Formats: sequence, structure tokens, C-alpha cells
Amino acid sequence: MMDQAKKLVVDYYNARTDVTDGKSITIDDVFVVWFCKTLQNWKALLSTTVADGMYYEVTHNGDKRETYVDAYKKWENVCVKDE
Repeated sequence: MMDQAKKLVVDYYNARTDVTDGKSITIDDVFVVWFCKTLQNWKALLSTTVADGMYYEVTHNGDKRETYVDAYKKWENVCVKDE
């Protein structure tokens, strides 16, 4: 499951990266930050070694036998202190 999630991120990145950059990634460039499996469903949060601020959420719906890839860009990290 985790290897499947990594491969989906590799395929997503390589299909969308600018070809003029001459960059592509392999499964070794992807790492799982968090993973959870419940019954027939699972979700993984992943990132890559590429310094682009992106992270990926891969969700598998076992009932529908479908997997979804969501790609996010980190815009900002704000610290909010407890009162």
C-alpha cells in the first residue's frame, strides 16, 4: 500500500513537472510522513526530496476500488501561541 502510494506520487510529479527543468523523481525520492489503514480503506501523507513545498495525500476507497491523489502546496507556517 505504501509503495503504491509512493508510485502514484512519482507518476503525478513526473507527469506535471516542467520538462525544461530536466528533473524527474523515483520512488526513492518519496517518503511517507503518515499512514493509516482502517478496514478496506487507507490514507497516506507523503512528501518528496524536491524542495518545492509540496505534499501529497493519497486516499484509497476500498468499497469503490478507487485511489485519489491530492496535491498541496505549503504557503505559510504561522505560530499561534496558547493563551
